[in-house]
Amino acid sequence: MSEKNIKIKVEYLTRVEGHGNIVVDIADGRLEKCELNIVEAPRFFEGMLIGRSIFEAQHITSRICGICACGHTLASIQAAEDAIGFNPSSQTMILRQLLLDMEILDSHILHIYLLAAPDLLGVKSFIPLIDSHNSVVRRALRMKKTCNDICEILVGRHVHPISCIVGGFTKIPGEKELDLMLSLLTGMRPDMEATLELISSLPFPSFERETEYVALVNDGPGYPLLEGDIGSSDGVRMDKIDYKKITNEYIVDHSTAKRARLSRDSYLVGALARYNLNGSKLSGKSLEAARTLGLKAKITNPYLNTAAQLVECVECLEDSIKIVESLKNTGTDRSQELVVGLNESGIIHVRAGKGAGAVEVPRGTLFHYYEIDEKGIIINADCVIPTSQNTGNIESDMRKLVPEILDRSREEITLALEMLVRAYDPCISCSAHFLEVRFVSK
Repeated sequence: MSEKNIKIKVEYLTRVEGHGNIVVDIADGRLEKCELNIVEAPRFFEGMLIGRSIFEAQHITSRICGICACGHTLASIQAAEDAIGFNPSSQTMILRQLLLDMEILDSHILHIYLLAAPDLLGVKSFIPLIDSHNSVVRRALRMKKTCNDICEILVGRHVHPISCIVGGFTKIPGEKELDLMLSLLTGMRPDMEATLELISSLPFPSFERETEYVALVNDGPGYPLLEGDIGSSDGVRMDKIDYKKITNEYIVDHSTAKRARLSRDSYLVGALARYNLNGSKLSGKSLEAARTLGLKAKITNPYLNTAAQLVECVECLEDSIKIVESLKNTGTDRSQELVVGLNESGIIHVRAGKGAGAVEVPRGTLFHYYEIDEKGIIINADCVIPTSQNTGNIESDMRKLVPEILDRSREEITLALEMLVRAYDPCISCSAHFLEVRFVSK
């Protein structure tokens, strides 16, 4: 475009969990300022945990996010159990993996269809697709309903789950519930194939910026989502208890959200990071999906996070089917149903200690850390959210992107910025159309 002096001011990203601004100043063709301002007020969830029992912490932390409620529940439980030295049963871990699969699948479908697809299909929101792509809309809603229905069977409801607690589950699915879940899951396969066909036919923007990628890693088989060490593409590997050495949180003047850095100025978490670090562990349908989408690690285009999410959708669906089929073959041990503070062996003993939880939720690695006293009361807590880890990397992407697209029209620049932020699927973004950019020439 002809202007060499441009001001971009985005005030209050709309329909988001919190508030954020984008500020870009270009003077004489040089990028002088490029900031992602997070202006959300602190929510003090860690403060709410102080003085509360580890047996109620997951019910509090699940309220941090309405999309990742199950992920916060699992991270909270993992930190609590780590602090008291409790080892859950293998059945409990299998059911938790199934729950996490469903949450990741549900959230990714939301992002792919409601947030990313409108851009790729050339419309400004999800609403016009009701008329132009009605079958696509129905497919998206059908897939989300399946995930919600299975979460309801597993934990009572998806938003703020009930029955997943420290030690295990208060309710364990029986034969009829397993039959219903398997029917729902296998019934989703045609919709997943159609989703893959649709997304593979749509163009993603071209943009490359290599960065550090951080996610759970392990030495065994399987795509690590629930357990593992913390690894990075720069060769870092640490135990989850050392999460602060990974995140190295810091603050900037233009953001109320903390930022994170490891080996470089910023790093990326989420589906793209997981694919870059663990893509070699994919097999079967998920590996085929990656090939269909043309994905080959190492991917350095952040817009392709959406494509990596779709690969994870296939992985989570097929993993869930395997889990339910296995449980049907072996049967579930419903004697492991428990009430708070009790398991099949009696009272769950508590002790003073420190524990960390690290779980891959839809948007990246989520950390919970608790210090507890001898009665199991939390005396210190810390939560590190994926989006706060990503904000610095988003800003770095913006700094590289803006100079590369100055020859485009105002509408094209606006769309490129919108799609870049959306590609990260941040928790401050809950709707398809959340940016309103004003260009003001000096």
